[in-house]
Amino acid sequence: QVQLVESGGGLVQPGGSLRLSCAASGLIFSNTVMAWYRQAPGKMRLLVARISSGGNTVYTDSVKGRFTISRDNAKNTVSLQMISLKPEDTAIYYCSAWGTNYWGQGTQVTVSS
Repeated sequence: QVQLVESGGGLVQPGGSLRLSCAASGLIFSNTVMAWYRQAPGKMRLLVARISSGGNTVYTDSVKGRFTISRDNAKNTVSLQMISLKPEDTAIYYCSAWGTNYWGQGTQVTVSS
């Protein structure tokens, strides 16, 4: 059974930082492309970043230079380091195994003063 468990969300002021983590089990993590998505209220769930098994990364334009996705294949974790956060980054952030229907439960990120 595949499980993806996110952690690290919270409330942060504009310009602040947060680090999200996702612990994966039940899949061959080292062979799996992993991704972070986000869904703002009333909007569609959209890709934020993904990382290949070999560490190649792709980012949506709005987070380039501010967010960094990384993975630790030894620990079966994928992380999203977020800096210079903006109010428009407010959303529920989801971890996913790319190309599958496996999702975490989501973690809320709120950027507000």
